[in-house]
Amino acid sequence: MLRMDQVHVIRHKVFLEEVSIRAVSRQMGVSRNTVRKYLQVSEPVRQEPQSRCKPVLEKVAPRIDEVLEEWRPRTTRKQRITGTRIHRQLIEEGYQVGITTVREYLREKRRQKQEVYIPLVYRPAECAQVDFFEVTVEEGGEFRKAWKFLMRLMYSGRDFVWLYDRCDQLSFLDGHVRAFQFLNGVARRTIYDNLTAAVKKRVGLRIELTDRFLALSSHYLFEPCFARPGEGHDKGGVESRGKGIRLQHLTPIPRGETLSEIADAVLREVDASGSRRFDREGRSVTERFVEEKAQLLPLPERPFEVSDVVLSSVSKQALVRVDVADYSVPSHWARLPVTAYVGVTDIRLSCCGEQITVEKVRRGKRKIQYRHYLAELSRKPQALRQVIPELLEELGEPYNRLWKLLTDSHGERDAARVMAKVLGAVKDHGQGAVSQALQKALQEGRVDLLALRSRVHETHSPQQIEVPASLSQYSIESGRLTDYDALLGGRL
Repeated sequence: MLRMDQVHVIRHKVFLEEVSIRAVSRQMGVSRNTVRKYLQVSEPVRQEPQSRCKPVLEKVAPRIDEVLEEWRPRTTRKQRITGTRIHRQLIEEGYQVGITTVREYLREKRRQKQEVYIPLVYRPAECAQVDFFEVTVEEGGEFRKAWKFLMRLMYSGRDFVWLYDRCDQLSFLDGHVRAFQFLNGVARRTIYDNLTAAVKKRVGLRIELTDRFLALSSHYLFEPCFARPGEGHDKGGVESRGKGIRLQHLTPIPRGETLSEIADAVLREVDASGSRRFDREGRSVTERFVEEKAQLLPLPERPFEVSDVVLSSVSKQALVRVDVADYSVPSHWARLPVTAYVGVTDIRLSCCGEQITVEKVRRGKRKIQYRHYLAELSRKPQALRQVIPELLEELGEPYNRLWKLLTDSHGERDAARVMAKVLGAVKDHGQGAVSQALQKALQEGRVDLLALRSRVHETHSPQQIEVPASLSQYSIESGRLTDYDALLGGRL
């Protein structure tokens, strides 16, 4: 088929320059029939080829279909059926057919099986899509794998993105809570893959949700929808946007001291790009979100509680194992049962009416706080020597200065004995009171325990208690031993 400019030249030469058809054919390098055709029409026209009889293909097509059906269970993505292999099989069976015929038949079968996509229409606040993506970040100078949670509002195109250590249910739920707070509303429907964090079991069209995800959707009152198994393009909006964010905002690899710091920087950059992205009508993401925000479902009074309850026990080392990681707890919890409320970034541990919160660490790591072992360290100077750098990092000043003075004056062995008694005072009187006493003693150049004891007692002097004005006129005498003697003697 000729181009439009060639058709113009042919018609111009014949009609205006009065050049013969034979001469034009020779000059343009086309047949005279082609010249005659474009004298009748003013623009190129593609003529559809007429179907013709294919006796060979009609003979071998049933056998090709049979071979495909027989071999399909014995193939993989890498060991797949090709036209060359089918052609060889047909030749071995005595068929007279060319390889081009076989390949064209297979190509047509694939074309007929390919899915036809429907151009969808998204309305304000109607739909959001969610997915996880694997990314690489540089945290604290080390490259590591992380997971990017992405929620995309399909009408406005506004995105929420956050980075997590793991692609687990806690991260999945926490991503929703953060996204809803960030967008200040909830879309009526949210579309997902069939990920295990949300789907417990799927049989045909029947989907059974996990308990925690069902609780999340009930809390925010949105409808969860799921793509067909293996058909990720059912939520192609978030799929393509996730790849775009990885290339536009995570390249080069982002760096930071913590994953939260990196995630916060990425979110700010992605959100700022909304004013520079426009739709076909020329409206930016920011402008479209203003329209969509007014129609989002309102947030409930309190956010969804993202935590997983784990029952565990404290070891003889006052350690609790949660999700293949060890955490220290107060030493008097040793050998007792404990309840762990596992969040995304921290864990709340409860035992015997007491609660502590510890920062979550990666699997296989330990989170030891030696202030939990003050009672034991006050009795074990040798153990104290082995962990003194870690303990001083937790206690800070003036304990660092005290340890330096003690080691310079008495050596490490005797310094550990004195420091153990100081830790005993911290256990009995609290770190605040002992820290104040140490500050005063060090200012006077004294590091002996007698000076410390007197300073601690000074910090614990009685304080005046404020009472209501209606009770201020009453005077209550303190108890005396003679009063108790009188009571025992029956004189009162």
